[in-house]
Amino acid sequence: MEATHERRDNWKSWLEAHGPQLLLCARQWTRSLADAEDVLQEAFVRYWRHQRQLPGDPRALLITSIRRAALDLARRESRRLAREEKCDGGIEEPERLFVAQSAEDAERRSRIESALRQLPPEQREVLVLKVWNELTFGQIAATLDIPANTAASRYRYGLAALRKELKPVCHG
Repeated sequence: MEATHERRDNWKSWLEAHGPQLLLCARQWTRSLADAEDVLQEAFVRYWRHQRQLPGDPRALLITSIRRAALDLARRESRRLAREEKCDGGIEEPERLFVAQSAEDAERRSRIESALRQLPPEQREVLVLKVWNELTFGQIAATLDIPANTAASRYRYGLAALRKELKPVCHG
């Protein structure tokens, strides 16, 4: 019983340390912070149930689980929206990747969000996994089921596009 309690405390500490990065990762695949929190919780529960059977880096495996949970949510949401559109034209939520803390911070984050939205989804997800979740290209490749060289290329192209988009902001 004590070993179970200790293991739970270790995971609690681990999740407290890595939770914000994982939440940001979930956020880029969801439409709202609430959805991202739900996806993260669902992914963690899925992972926790099968952790003994899964070898490897817990963070990389959780990100794979987060992505799958987000895709599941997106499919459910798409079906729900299709049903609603038949009745009332649908509901649209604004997409927000960050929560602003000041007016200056809000403007900066808005520009970054806008620049990220301009990227192809494949580049955006690699950037988020690399920059905010600090995964290696090998881990990204495993998470997205692509070759590591493809992950690296998408990262380079995404960074170049962000620099181009944000350059007037940084040097203006």
